[in-house]
Amino acid sequence: MPRIAGVDLPRDKRVEIALTYLYGIGRSTAQKICQNAGIAPETRMRDITEEEVARLREIIDRDYVIEGDKRREVQSNIQRLVEIGTYRGMRHRRGLPVRGQRTRTNARSRKGRRKTVAVHRRTLKK
Repeated sequence: MPRIAGVDLPRDKRVEIALTYLYGIGRSTAQKICQNAGIAPETRMRDITEEEVARLREIIDRDYVIEGDKRREVQSNIQRLVEIGTYRGMRHRRGLPVRGQRTRTNARSRKGRRKTVAVHRRTLKK
């Protein structure tokens, strides 16, 4: 299994798909990396040489922010929004959807389990 940036890439997948296992690299970025490295995107990871893996590693390290650094960058961006009190920051703080989705229904994955509110019934005495 080739290892890039501390992540084991799956051997049986195509190179462009395997690169997406790295946090911060999606399909289009993976295609650009393959093009820069001179590797056919449809090649399987088990078929590429150590030299090609080294080329991929070098291109990724030089040109892209990935894994821990990328996670830290995203987290600091969210923290900045929260600190300056923007609308998006407040939504992050409250654990609600940030990008304008409806919350009257749906949004369960963001809001968590339902919190049932007890109904107060007045007993009528005669």
